[in-house]
Amino acid sequence: MMPKNRRPSHPGEILKELYLDPSGVNQTQLANHLGCTRAALNEIINGKRGITPAMAFKLADTFGTTPELWMNLQTKVDLWKARQHHVKVPLLKVS
Repeated sequence: MMPKNRRPSHPGEILKELYLDPSGVNQTQLANHLGCTRAALNEIINGKRGITPAMAFKLADTFGTTPELWMNLQTKVDLWKARQHHVKVPLLKVS
C-alpha cells in the first residue's frame, strides 16, 4: 500500500540508512564498486536521481537483494509524485 499523505521513502534513503551507514562503506567506495561517479551516487542518495534498471541490478548484486526491491521503491516514489499533479479524467463512455 502506498502512503497518500506523505512521499514514500526514496530508494536512495534506503540505500544510505540500511546499507551504507551500517556497513561503514562511504559513497566514494560504493561509486567505485558500482562503476558510477560519486556525483551520480550522491544524487541517488539525496533523492535527486532515480534508480534505473541497470543500477537496480548493480545494487542487488552488491547487497544480496533483488533488482525488484530497488525498482519497486523507485516506482512508489514515481507514482506518488505523479499523483500530486494528476487531474482525474472521466471514464470514456463507449456506445
